[in-house]
Amino acid sequence: MSATSVIDRMRDALAERALGGPDTPALLMVSGGSDSTALAYLAAELHEAGDLGQLAMLHVNHQLRGEDADADARFVAQLAELLGVPLFSCEIDIAREAARTGENVEAVARRERYLAANEALESLCLHTAAPLADGRIVTAHTADDRVESFYMRSIVGTGPGGFRAMRYRNGPVVRPLLDVSRDDLRSYLVERERAGEPVAVDAEGNLWREDATNAHTDRFRAYVRHEIVPRAKERNPQLLDVLCRTMNLVADEDDMLEAQAEALVERQASWLEQAEALGVDHGAGCVLAPALGAEPRAMQRRAVVRVLGLMLGSEARVETASVEAVLAAYDASGAPRGGYVANIQGDLAVSANKHGVRIEPMAAFRARRKRG
Repeated sequence: MSATSVIDRMRDALAERALGGPDTPALLMVSGGSDSTALAYLAAELHEAGDLGQLAMLHVNHQLRGEDADADARFVAQLAELLGVPLFSCEIDIAREAARTGENVEAVARRERYLAANEALESLCLHTAAPLADGRIVTAHTADDRVESFYMRSIVGTGPGGFRAMRYRNGPVVRPLLDVSRDDLRSYLVERERAGEPVAVDAEGNLWREDATNAHTDRFRAYVRHEIVPRAKERNPQLLDVLCRTMNLVADEDDMLEAQAEALVERQASWLEQAEALGVDHGAGCVLAPALGAEPRAMQRRAVVRVLGLMLGSEARVETASVEAVLAAYDASGAPRGGYVANIQGDLAVSANKHGVRIEPMAAFRARRKRG
């Protein structure tokens, strides 16, 4: 794919999928790897052409790779200066935070990155006098990343809609390069240098920074990237295009079912706390009407996933066991099971009586029980 084709793909994705436009403040997540480096150049070109709004870049040093991580930060700073794009940069001791919380290092790194991204986006929107809702966090996820996610979910299992893999947009986060391969982006970088365009290079003269940990096959994504995807490509060299088209078909149907589930929740879920000025407090919990038990099981499941997602927040993972525990509150005939009680997600209580199925924080459940 030529450099022109790559930029056209990104421009088309931004416009056709409503990911961003001329007035969209765009915060670019740039690690210094080939994908995000290409994203920075492409976004700068689109900004110059009037297709994308004010840009800024964010680099997060996770302090996991010593001098290599510091060299990544220096490279990104050079890239930002070359392009004349403001840079937000921060250092976070991810290993220490993971040790403190007992969480997986990669999960902590992702959470901290997006916390930093949301703060930086707020600052960018403030600077440009744009509503925060208009801003976008732009990542460099590619068709390769999407296919890898598909296989990862195939191996460990996934819930409704999981096989669409990555979304082009998830809240403020947009991924305009999901139809472009990693090889295409690297070719774009090489072609840019050959054409005499200004490029950033590291101390060794490289056009991007390589993260050596990407080759460690003991890490799940790296294992899929280096062991599974290459073998699948041997059977079908067009794997990325074919599988991405398949995932888009899945996504179309998933969007339709999600819209139906959203309408179902509006009809069958009564939120426990509402204030005229503030709207619904999803965290306070809700009551699912008895009539939900008469819906098809697949729609019940999607409705429960949506309710739990609203209660827990966008960054939390809704556990499959939690969804099944809520569904178990309805008997075989679809009626609520009187006296049913379950503990889900660590601190949520599910209970049922003839009035419906109630989901609420465990503290609220215990307080009601004590009063009763």
